[in-house]
Amino acid sequence: MMAVKAAKITKMRIKPLAGYVLVEPTEAEEKTASGILLPDAAREKPAQGKVISVGTPLYEDGKKIVAPVNVGDVVIYKKWGGDEIKIDGKDLKLVKFDELMGIVGK
Repeated sequence: MMAVKAAKITKMRIKPLAGYVLVEPTEAEEKTASGILLPDAAREKPAQGKVISVGTPLYEDGKKIVAPVNVGDVVIYKKWGGDEIKIDGKDLKLVKFDELMGIVGK
């Protein structure tokens, strides 16, 4: 009988620090409205995504600034905002509170 090693599965959890939210960007459109398929290089990076985790409030000049969003909200952020990271094969963004521009559907 052959022995099989059990793979150790770990799930990395990230909690953003004060003033940041963790966002999973939506996928870029693969087709134009008229049905033309776009190559990867021509796809525009999305500037919206779903909030996965929210950091603690930020304190500036003695004022408390809480996150304007909650986990699960779909947000729009500045086009070149946030820092891209890759966790467990997923592309994510750490976005500052002040780079968030709106909540979709609220």
